[in-house]
Amino acid sequence: MSKYIKCMVVDNEPLNLEIMEEFISKVTYLKLVHKCEDAFEAIEFLENNEVDLLFSDIQMPKINGLELVKSLPNPPAIIFATAFSDYAISGFDIGVVDYLLKPISFDRFLKACNKAKAQIQQNELKSTGTPAINESLHLFIKENDKLTKVLFTDILYVEALGDYIKIITSTGSLVTYSTLKGFEERLLNKSFVRTHKSFIVQINAIKSITGNTITLIDGYSIPISKNYKESFQNAVMT
Repeated sequence: MSKYIKCMVVDNEPLNLEIMEEFISKVTYLKLVHKCEDAFEAIEFLENNEVDLLFSDIQMPKINGLELVKSLPNPPAIIFATAFSDYAISGFDIGVVDYLLKPISFDRFLKACNKAKAQIQQNELKSTGTPAINESLHLFIKENDKLTKVLFTDILYVEALGDYIKIITSTGSLVTYSTLKGFEERLLNKSFVRTHKSFIVQINAIKSITGNTITLIDGYSIPISKNYKESFQNAVMT
């Protein structure tokens, strides 16, 4: 996958467009390439431009979101955002990634984006014929007697806690018996970077870097230690 997921938004309400644009700006791997209030304009743009992810309202005049998606010969990944729950089954029937009900919280928006990212990555692996065995999109975390499936894209950071580690995801946290080094070996090297003897961070979850402090998209602050600063800078700058 390229550095950014190119996305566009179509919604006939200007305020909703502004909200979605603000949310998109907070997700480091998303790049907004177009927004519009009209499905006809959306169709024209999609015919002439490359888009990886489409956020679309459903209840729109002339052509609704469902009709818009059905009209596209090669639709991108789709996330519907609407105030009406009645269309959920119809949306999933045509293969949309997720269905967001307005008003939308950022946490819920981020979860949908992570799902879309995972699907886009998986589709790219299939299209290039790259073996998926070493590019698994998830791992299982053992917590007590329970195994929990966690997507790599959901992990924000990992923290060492003595003989245990705490894995913070976009939906919660898990504590499991492991060393940080041992867990680091299970992660996708291109997506995660060590910042400190006690922390590993997902690069795509970084919102900003100020001095020796990383701020993540969910507001968490993570330190960068002197010993890892150079390797961290090399990882995020490539």
